[in-house]
Amino acid sequence: MSQTTQGTQDPYAPHEAGASDTTTGKVFTVTGQDWDDVVSGLAEEGEERVVVNMGPQHPSTHGVLRLILELEGETVTEARCGIGYLHTGIEKNMEFRSWTQGVTFCTRMDYLSPFYNEMTYVLGVERLLDIEDDIPEKAQVMRVLLMELNRISSHLVAIATGGMEIGALTVMTIGFRERELVLDLFELITGLRMNHAFIRPGGVAQDLPPGALDEIRDFIALMKKRLPEYADLCNANPIFKARLDGVGHLDLAGCLALGITGPVLRSTGYPWDLRKTQPYSGYEDYDFEVVTRDSMDAYGRFRIRLDEMWESLKIVEQAADRLAGLEGAPVMVADKKIAWPSQLAIGSDGMGNSLNHIRHIMGESMEALIHHFKLVTEGFRVPAGQAYVPIESPRGELGAHVVSDGGTRPFRAHFRDPSFTNLQATSVMSEGGMVADVIVAIASIDPVMGGVDR
Repeated sequence: MSQTTQGTQDPYAPHEAGASDTTTGKVFTVTGQDWDDVVSGLAEEGEERVVVNMGPQHPSTHGVLRLILELEGETVTEARCGIGYLHTGIEKNMEFRSWTQGVTFCTRMDYLSPFYNEMTYVLGVERLLDIEDDIPEKAQVMRVLLMELNRISSHLVAIATGGMEIGALTVMTIGFRERELVLDLFELITGLRMNHAFIRPGGVAQDLPPGALDEIRDFIALMKKRLPEYADLCNANPIFKARLDGVGHLDLAGCLALGITGPVLRSTGYPWDLRKTQPYSGYEDYDFEVVTRDSMDAYGRFRIRLDEMWESLKIVEQAADRLAGLEGAPVMVADKKIAWPSQLAIGSDGMGNSLNHIRHIMGESMEALIHHFKLVTEGFRVPAGQAYVPIESPRGELGAHVVSDGGTRPFRAHFRDPSFTNLQATSVMSEGGMVADVIVAIASIDPVMGGVDR
């Protein structure tokens, strides 16, 4: 056992796996040493298989995910997921807030794609209100713009963290470098880098600030230069390919049986994308392709995400051109009994509303003031019923099942999060492979535990 100069035990020094007896057998505590050291104590036991907990600490488990692996040597014979370590109770909390306040909660679920969480919930609320056809064109275009920028930032994180987990650190550093640029755009448009609560029932919270379109076009031009770097680093890199090619295999029948969507499904060659098959928010008017591959493995999923970023750039470019011709157009429905004020202005202290805006509300009429007060404190009523409007998030089909009892708060809001469904593939992708390939398989699914646990 290694000792420090002071004579105390060095917790970071390699040592044999400590063993303790429990009612279910001998338990070995593994702290990062060589595999030979880990299994050295098994020889006396005569055991051929060992059960290992991978996680739920963050590194190499793609979030707060616990994997229970049964190993024979270094081959995985059984793999199971342990979830729930990031449970937030968001769905339950939404039952105690107004319909507009619900956006503030659900945006925090899948924290890598907040605009999609907001969008599916808001589309459900708008369907119940029967105002789907009343949403202003500019609001729809801004929603598409923000979602596609969000798809780029989410895929950048998927590729960056996936690269980091297999030791490709340059992929990680440049991935987060580009993501920062997208978050800068989010901050410019919404005021926040994440957890925006910007897409709201009836439209969006605010119009584009001055100069936003120029910044977006600069970003598009820069990304067209930067994206080829990923291809140069990874696509034909023999080491990168050897780690991903043929790993995490899952065919179309398996995807359909498990309800798996997104890049994992499209890596089987099946072109299922809700933006094309069940268009929403005007996606039918944009020119883009659904990217597929037929490799059915982690390498194909990486290439799909890389190509999807190019398609998202095309959509962002088209959306920016449309917004240029919608200068001064409304971004919220005209019905003031539903529309959360989209003309809010920040006060001189950087907080609250400006005095000019308060004077406008106070000076308009007593009725306008009453409606504004009731809208902010109580919220609008939504007719009784239920709606489910799925959208294509970076990880697959994301849908909100929204139920109203006719009140000012959701009776129930339940989300079909693709990370939760796609995690079912962990077992079939990992079993029979090496323990090192479990990390690659999980990274190719790209689960976000905030969306899984909710």
